[in-house]
Amino acid sequence: MIGVVESVSALRFLLDCGVDEVIGEEPTDWSALSPRARTQSAVASPAPTRPAAGGAAPQPSPRQNVPPPVARAPEPGPLGAAEAGQSARLAASAAQNLDELKESLAAFDGCALKKTATNLVFGMGSRQARIMLIGEAPGENEDRQGLPFVGPAGQLLDRMLGAIGLDRHADDPAKAVYITNMLPWRPPGNRSPTDSEIAACMPFMVRHIELMAPDILIFAGGISAKAMLNRTEGITRLRGRWFDYGSAGLKKSVAAMPMLHPAYLLRNPDAKREAWKDLLALKVRLDGGA
Repeated sequence: MIGVVESVSALRFLLDCGVDEVIGEEPTDWSALSPRARTQSAVASPAPTRPAAGGAAPQPSPRQNVPPPVARAPEPGPLGAAEAGQSARLAASAAQNLDELKESLAAFDGCALKKTATNLVFGMGSRQARIMLIGEAPGENEDRQGLPFVGPAGQLLDRMLGAIGLDRHADDPAKAVYITNMLPWRPPGNRSPTDSEIAACMPFMVRHIELMAPDILIFAGGISAKAMLNRTEGITRLRGRWFDYGSAGLKKSVAAMPMLHPAYLLRNPDAKREAWKDLLALKVRLDGGA
């Protein structure tokens, strides 16, 4: 038989563990119960009552009047890759203009980058522009302002375009450039986007191009070039070459050329020679050359 000292020691141990109330006559193995059974067991096991002094009838424990806990519905988790792709395709294809596409993109929850970004970065420039330039993903400045290419790389891009008579702020379609990014949300820490993030946003970019229907596409950087042209080569092998881009919603294929991203040029100034060659090739194409 357990002695008094052992019993007191056991009770003190339980108190130290936070056990300060009896809720049943028999112990319950909670690990062996399902979540629903645990709730039912907790509700069906009221605390025992103690007889009052003088033999008075025991009073019901306040715990007996507490309603059973209400189970909360679990919050929906992130969409899987297949589900996100299907949702993106349906939402993008339903958009009949750029404003509707932006609204659909803002409502899309299939890309986790949306939760960590400050702003949606959609696009800027004349919607009648002959040239559509697609970068990779917003950076810190773009995320803060909600506009593409507004940081140091954007300033360099403006100078590059200006050197051949182009301007993102121009109203004349012949001189205007419409600018956007492959992904509308900034990856945390400016990291490279994952394949699943690119795939989730791909249908929106495809529809973006279809609604713009430009004469020329420029893919600035390897991410947009490889994704939209379905190529495996790096940007240094793709740059300066003309490709035909097409999709189901385009009436005809669009001439497309990958170029080095301005951020790459800031890190590698020696590569500006190749960038200048690509700009001259773009100028020749705009002027009607092959």
